[in-house]
Amino acid sequence: MEHELIIARYGEIGLKSPKIRSKFERKLVSNIKGTIDAEVDRNQGRIYIFPKDFDDAVSKLNKVFGIVSYSPAVICETNFEDIDNTLAKYVDELESMNLMNPKTRFAIRCRRVGKHDFSSQELAAYCGGVVVRKLSCPVDLTNPEFTIYVEVRDNETYIFHEKIDGPGGLPLGTQGKVISLLSSGIDSPVATYLMMKRGCEVVGLHFENIPYTTEKSLEQFETLVKELETYSSGQKIETQIVKYGDYLKKCKEDAPEKMTCILCKSGMYKTASLLAKEIGAQAIVDGSSVGQVASQTLQNILSTRIGVEMPILSPLIGLDKREIEDIARKIGTFEISKEDDGGCSAVPKYPETKAEISRVIEAQETMNQEDEIKKIFHKII
Repeated sequence: MEHELIIARYGEIGLKSPKIRSKFERKLVSNIKGTIDAEVDRNQGRIYIFPKDFDDAVSKLNKVFGIVSYSPAVICETNFEDIDNTLAKYVDELESMNLMNPKTRFAIRCRRVGKHDFSSQELAAYCGGVVVRKLSCPVDLTNPEFTIYVEVRDNETYIFHEKIDGPGGLPLGTQGKVISLLSSGIDSPVATYLMMKRGCEVVGLHFENIPYTTEKSLEQFETLVKELETYSSGQKIETQIVKYGDYLKKCKEDAPEKMTCILCKSGMYKTASLLAKEIGAQAIVDGSSVGQVASQTLQNILSTRIGVEMPILSPLIGLDKREIEDIARKIGTFEISKEDDGGCSAVPKYPETKAEISRVIEAQETMNQEDEIKKIFHKII
């Protein structure tokens, strides 16, 4: 079918004040242009997209945050004669594509914006008559098998039958910058995606734990970043890599063995906090989910964040493993993360699960954590 444009819709942007709404709309338009080659207009709560390549646009718009749904459509003038001719041709196309036939129970859904000499019900009845004239198929407004949408906007009318789901959320880049602790595992890429969906620009911070991990972990991290970049509206995701092996070695040598994971995570937060202040980020993001692993018991989550002077956001905190994996599959990161990277050999046989804050502080002081963090931080700046 020869479509002429794509109509994109947003959701919560429409709840903002007029000033903020206009700002977010402009950012959404910019992000769409960064994703596909197209002319883009906005008017009365809709985004009108005129792409150079329709197939490319349809395949990519479901990765533009802020879009709730979108529809390839045809245009005609807002008068009964032009609507009749355009809709009749549209129905012929639908029949040729085996989407409608004389037995298809159908409905027409009309929506108007502006003042017109007819009501939405009158236009729907008229359009229904066009379809019946062409195919003699039955009208079913309660439980239709197929729906045709007719949307009237002042002097132009748009006809379409698809409503393709977008990712929703807020336009990327409207909510500031965050540092995301991004490993090669399943959880952190999902947490990063969810913060991008809330409009945050992310900087991926990866801790390379060699000799306790392998080069494979770093390779997977880089592949995950590329996958997440398909949601970043044509922008590169900034990354930073921390050589963390010496720090982990210090943890294992100078602190109680069972505290290794606590000190490891604590060091990550504090390193990320320093980086956030350096580059103007407002928060740290991680993939913590309560109770999922030893370092993520509620007591340990509290203990690892002591002394961190930056908000830590954990968008997965209330999700279970299956829910997280479902999102990972949906966004394309699951299979990458599932590849065996050898794991981390620094994990103790019996890790601490209920770390008392006083003992964590004592262990941090024993290993001179602050000095060790400064050493690794200066290597990434």
